[in-house]
Amino acid sequence: MDNLEQIIFEIIIHGGNARAKAYDALRAAQQCNFKEAEQFMKEADEEIAQAHKIQTEIIQKEAAGEKVDITVLFVHAQDHLMTAIAEKGLIENMIDLYKRVYSLEKKGE
Repeated sequence: MDNLEQIIFEIIIHGGNARAKAYDALRAAQQCNFKEAEQFMKEADEEIAQAHKIQTEIIQKEAAGEKVDITVLFVHAQDHLMTAIAEKGLIENMIDLYKRVYSLEKKGE
């Protein structure tokens, strides 16, 4: 495996980790554990930041004139990261809804 493939796999790993952490946050919110949910979302943000850092390095290399081969694996990594970011955004909104429902339920008691 060449260096570019290893770098691409790092994007996939960080994207997958971010997605998993976001779903951990959603499960915590479903149990009204909002502090834990917040921590999981911070961890998801850190994973996305790592993936973005790697992605930016590849973009900078190409901008500097270095040829970057666009492979199916690279496209998969980009898709994987984009999906993780989109799902994380949706989960953030879902957590906000769980907080609102919890708040309303507390007022109704």
